Amino acid sequence: MERRDFIVKSCAACAGIAFGTALLQSCTPSKFIQGKLGKDGLSVDPKEFLESSGTGKKFRPYIIIRNNALQYPICLYRFSDEAYSALWMQCTHQGAELSVSGDRLQCQAHGSEFDSKGTVKNGPADRHLRNFPVTVNDNEIFIDLRAI
Repeated sequence: MERRDFIVKSCAACAGIAFGTALLQSCTPSKFIQGKLGKDGLSVDPKEFLESSGTGKKFRPYIIIRNNALQYPICLYRFSDEAYSALWMQCTHQGAELSVSGDRLQCQAHGSEFDSKGTVKNGPADRHLRNFPVTVNDNEIFIDLRAI
């Protein structure tokens, strides 16, 4: 094999491995729910985070709440039984709807990226995402939407 062919095939193999790894990491399907819309906010059952698995409890890192009464969805990240982050999925750059991949929210329009707490990690956005207060009571996660 000539040097040039070796380099081309090696680069193609490395690119394929990198792409395959990224693809597998994003294979966990997003879970979409409606949530229960009340006077001041949304209620979500914590069981929505449970994944069906053969052994033990496994939790999804996030769920996406799409409700017809909301202009944009809300991404609800779970960090523990008591710690959550509710993020408005509207990019602060020009208002496009964000998509979720693992612990990142990404704007397909211009490439802005935000972490699971709503902090800008990559521009052109220069403002953090809108974050809603979350409380956990008994068997309910409540997202306070009075700030919308």
